[in-house]
Amino acid sequence: MKRILFAMAILTLACTFMQAQKSYDFLLTGGRVVDPANHIDAVMDVAVANHRIAAVAAHIDPSLATKTVDVSGLYVTPGLVDIHVHVYASTGEAGSYAGDNAVFPDGFTFRAGVTTVADAGCSGWKNFEDFKTHIIDRSKTRVLAFLNIVGAGMRGPAYEQNVAEMDSQAAATMAKKYPGLIVGIKTAHYAGPEWVAVDRAVEAGTLANIPVMVDFGTFRPERPYQQLVLNKMRPGDISTHMYLDWVPILDAQQNVLRYLFEARKRGVIFDVGHGGGSFLFRQVVPAVRQGWVPDSISTDLHIGSMNNGMKDMLNVMSKFLNMGIPLTEVIRDATSNPAREIKHPELGTLSVGSDADIAVLRVENGHFGFVDSYGARMDGRMKLLCEMTVRDGLVVWDLNGLTRDDWTKLGHYHAQGSPVWDGTITPDVMKR
Repeated sequence: MKRILFAMAILTLACTFMQAQKSYDFLLTGGRVVDPANHIDAVMDVAVANHRIAAVAAHIDPSLATKTVDVSGLYVTPGLVDIHVHVYASTGEAGSYAGDNAVFPDGFTFRAGVTTVADAGCSGWKNFEDFKTHIIDRSKTRVLAFLNIVGAGMRGPAYEQNVAEMDSQAAATMAKKYPGLIVGIKTAHYAGPEWVAVDRAVEAGTLANIPVMVDFGTFRPERPYQQLVLNKMRPGDISTHMYLDWVPILDAQQNVLRYLFEARKRGVIFDVGHGGGSFLFRQVVPAVRQGWVPDSISTDLHIGSMNNGMKDMLNVMSKFLNMGIPLTEVIRDATSNPAREIKHPELGTLSVGSDADIAVLRVENGHFGFVDSYGARMDGRMKLLCEMTVRDGLVVWDLNGLTRDDWTKLGHYHAQGSPVWDGTITPDVMKR
């Protein structure tokens, strides 16, 4: 064991020495950089040093980098930001989004180019710190959170329909204890006729100066959706599941209802939140054709959507790409827009000095099928795939081994990679 530790220490020192002779840890060359936050859409190189974006330029000398990867023909974007997921998977509670209905993030994010997620209300002020200890602090994915107005979080009707669990002051106090980590308040699934869930969520959001995300739950005539987005929600608050079949979007002639544009004009944000039951082509396609497009694209990732019509972030983005929304706008809605909505404008960008979170994407052309939440299919000709994901300056996903050397050229090789740029190295591999 001592020999293994000594060998690893020597490797680290050697890598550090080599890095001291270089300006950059990692360099991506020849890719089409799409960085909507900085209005960049051009073939450029991107350099990483000390876990941050060090340079974005038309040409960067490869000799200045420890590792250089040619990504010609691919798209280089900021790491994707998914602001509606359910990842509080550690409790073991059956039938609960603070339990078995949620998923561990790292197995679903990097392979889809996602580097940041916001859990959408799985935990409340009573159990947020358990969520932080068991998921947020242990994940390679950057995990942020919308705090449920229900103290026990998203644990089913016994909790979510209990008005006594909706404590605005307690929620705000917890949010202020973890500023930047708790990015908003969430209300979801409430079935009663009163506005109490929304009102208390908004009160908590006001006290903590953070946005509220609303999953409207059961739609009732006593509290119409139009009133929610025209009167109850504040500018900057987020209405998720915007294409849910219950949301009144289209009139009898399939025209988008004008109140929606009024709500957006007053500052309400509309988020996709695809999920297992909240995305229908019969709503989405006519709405998109008339300009009712999302402010942010999100997955509503959980066990009921991961293998269903939703699949992953890139699948959802591809649907909009095939509906005619330009690629630059689709990327904006999955990077800088959601980052701004959760008050983290330093994310979802390739600005020099920002955290080096990067997605390298391929646009495949062919014949593809996409499925909505009710199982209806839409044909498409384009599909986004993730070739590589960089999180915090380290390669954490490399689909086709773009960072790797061909084995036939390595002779009697040992473990490859360097801790300077490779986030997939594990101690058990280094032993061999």
